[in-house]
Amino acid sequence: MPAVPARPMIEVEDVTKRFGAIDAVRGISFRVAEGEIVGFLGPNGAGKTTTMRMLAGIFPPTSGRVRVAGHDVLSASLLSRKAIGYFPENAPYYSELLVTEYLRFVARLKRLPRGRRAAAVEHALHACALESVAGRRVGTLSKGYRQRVGLAQALLGEPPILILDEPTIGLDPGQVVEIRDLIRGLRGTRTVLFSSHILSEVEALCERVIVIARGSLVGEGTPAELAKRLGKRQRAIVRTDGAADAVRAALRAMPGVDRVEEQDGAIVVESTGEDDLAGSVGRAMQQGGWAVRELRQETLDLEDIFLELVRGGRA
Repeated sequence: MPAVPARPMIEVEDVTKRFGAIDAVRGISFRVAEGEIVGFLGPNGAGKTTTMRMLAGIFPPTSGRVRVAGHDVLSASLLSRKAIGYFPENAPYYSELLVTEYLRFVARLKRLPRGRRAAAVEHALHACALESVAGRRVGTLSKGYRQRVGLAQALLGEPPILILDEPTIGLDPGQVVEIRDLIRGLRGTRTVLFSSHILSEVEALCERVIVIARGSLVGEGTPAELAKRLGKRQRAIVRTDGAADAVRAALRAMPGVDRVEEQDGAIVVESTGEDDLAGSVGRAMQQGGWAVRELRQETLDLEDIFLELVRGGRA
């Protein structure tokens, strides 16, 4: 029997958000299915945080439709907000409260039944490995532990959807790994929309990505799908004994080449032309009479795809 497709948990349909004369979000549409961990990418000012706040019910859309767990965020606001655990980029903490006090306070705000609050707090503490600091004031914790507290409050009540806006921002590499492992442990049990500027983290955590720029959606899919939709973009790296200016000029003259730049003593060439870019670069070096010390062809990674999309491509 064919697999039953997972139901959509986040549905954004032609959504626009305006602040006065500024269009922060311009008619974007996407879906996130049950159990997915999806990366939400874009440069600063692209509209990521505004979109996440619309999903969380903080901002109403100016036009279009947003549904969360099947509930319209405008006509069924309470039900849609109940389905979401939201971790904002600048999570609000009450620094004078103990960790347990803060989580109990959030449990009350979320209207968890009184008889379930203690167990819910204990579950969140355990899920985020916070037992050792449960009796400390939030303001005395390291940034890594405060981020864990932010994730714990989002998990309270076991909402089926998590909206995480830059949960690893400002952390050291070890703390980033800890938060990444916590999020990875949610795979299959929660639907997660995850925003980050650390593209390696997105690649490690997310099954697919959504990319927006200038308020518009410019790409959606797995990194491999996005690379394919961008066309036959290829990259070659060459090191040669030729004069750099002459080599760059020869490479720029090749058909399909749209980027040539020097990096760490090598010359990077990108082309939307033929697949065998390295072969073409080698022939250009031969015609110029330059000895080649290194020549290799690379495929685009997520960082390359992201930069191509936000520079004006679309996939």
